[in-house]
Amino acid sequence: MLNTLLLVNNSLSGPITLLAHSHMSLEDLDISKNFLDDHIPMKIGASLPSLRYLNISRNSLTGSIPPSIGDMKLLMSLDLSHNNLTGGIPKKLTMGCSSLLSLILSNNNLQGQIFSEKFSLFQLEKLQLNGNYFSGSIPKCLSNCSNLYSIDFSNNNLSGRIPSWMGNMSYLQEIIIPNNGLEGPIPINFCHLQYLEILDLSNNNISGRLPACFSPRDINHVHLSKNWLEGLLTTQFCNSSSLVTLDLSDNQLSGNIPDCIHMLGELSYLILKNNNLEGEIPIQLCKLQKLSLIDLSQNHLKGHIPSCLNITTFDEANKVGPSIAQAPSIAQAPSYAQPPSYGQPPEPISTDEPVYFTTKNVSYSYKGRLLTYMSGIDLSCNKLTGEIPYEIGHLSKIHVLNLSHNFLVGQIPSTFSKLEQIESLDLSYNNLSGKIPPQLVQLHYLSSFRVAYNNLSGKTPKRVGQFGTFDESCYQGNPLLCGEPMKSCSVSSPPPLIQGGPTQGREDDGFIDMGVFYVSLVVSYIMVLITIAAVLYINPYWRRAWFYYTEMCFISSYYFIVDHLPKQFH
Repeated sequence: MLNTLLLVNNSLSGPITLLAHSHMSLEDLDISKNFLDDHIPMKIGASLPSLRYLNISRNSLTGSIPPSIGDMKLLMSLDLSHNNLTGGIPKKLTMGCSSLLSLILSNNNLQGQIFSEKFSLFQLEKLQLNGNYFSGSIPKCLSNCSNLYSIDFSNNNLSGRIPSWMGNMSYLQEIIIPNNGLEGPIPINFCHLQYLEILDLSNNNISGRLPACFSPRDINHVHLSKNWLEGLLTTQFCNSSSLVTLDLSDNQLSGNIPDCIHMLGELSYLILKNNNLEGEIPIQLCKLQKLSLIDLSQNHLKGHIPSCLNITTFDEANKVGPSIAQAPSIAQAPSYAQPPSYGQPPEPISTDEPVYFTTKNVSYSYKGRLLTYMSGIDLSCNKLTGEIPYEIGHLSKIHVLNLSHNFLVGQIPSTFSKLEQIESLDLSYNNLSGKIPPQLVQLHYLSSFRVAYNNLSGKTPKRVGQFGTFDESCYQGNPLLCGEPMKSCSVSSPPPLIQGGPTQGREDDGFIDMGVFYVSLVVSYIMVLITIAAVLYINPYWRRAWFYYTEMCFISSYYFIVDHLPKQFH
């Protein structure tokens, strides 16, 4: 008897066809990653009653989820993700599949409430419904799923508050609910989630303060960006020594960056942009040897840039062994490399959560392997002062450096020519002076370069390599800067004197263009007349006074002429 049928990635096409009574003993069916289309057979549950594992993901299936799946009483894993399914989750499924451990319906067109009141999936361990159109609140029936360790509701239309009962689910390792409409504070019960590894609530309407007690020991990734969080950023995460990603950008957090940040020895991605953070950049950041991305832009930070900042790539920092970001996710791994071990605690899926970082004036999303190769520093739009540390030029692995919109002074360090991997360099809107180091033309990967609005002088770098692609806007706002694509640096000699015309020669050597002078004089005279006329038209008192004064002048002139002119002829 056939118990297992694996037809993964075989370019199968057309509808799914099931022969009656021919698959009654089938337990494991995987036909994912094909080109199957049309509807899932409505009687699939009756045809495959003994099925324990069903994976039809990554096809082109349409229609609704057949309620007959609820007849699969032994089903433990159901994956229908990455199709074009519509409708909702059948009530018969949520009532009949009481043995279900893993339910994956992500990236379809499903809608409506997630679960109805009739619910018997109490054995659920993993629930992935991301990338659909589910609405309403997070269903309370999930509070009875005591073994639930992974929730992914990202990219839906959920609303309401984050339920406090989630903090009582002691086995939760992954809470992934970004890009919804959740509101209210983060429940203080989340402080009880000691096994939490991933928390992603970004791009919601969450408000209030971060719970002071929230410091899960094993947490790896925190994404709370694009919310309305406020209050001081204190010591919430200082005991989370396994933290790799901390993204609190686009909130209203205030205060200083805590000095205890040096305790986060695994931290690779620190994204705190667009908050109200104050104070200086803590020198304790220099103790973090695995930092790949630092984004502290759009805050109120002041003081000097620490010269000891160290940036590497996540890939370089973790060459000694596998990492979470390096490990393939379940969605990417072979879907049936070995028979599923039902009843065993499932392995936590690795995160594929994106990190947003601005490169070349555009915010890009980095995730997976691409993220592990990315490195950069963005300290733009702050109040930083002092000189740019020459030590930054030794960060040979950095791809992005943005120090624009500050109050930095001094020269551009010549050591920047050692930034071998740099792709984007922005030093604009500062008070930098001196020359642009000509050695920068050695930066062969540089595709975005801006030094506009400083006090730079001298000649622009030669237009060779990448520098041949930079236009005038990259240099504008530096009056003493010359050379292509700016004004020419050559000093023109005085024009020769024309024989017999010394006056013409002196006019050409003069400081005033006489043509411009005459035009300016006429324009000024006309403007004065227009101004006087406008004032007299608007103010009747001044108008009467002006006419009276004019009349008196005419009368005085008349009598002066009458009295004195005849005497000139006697």
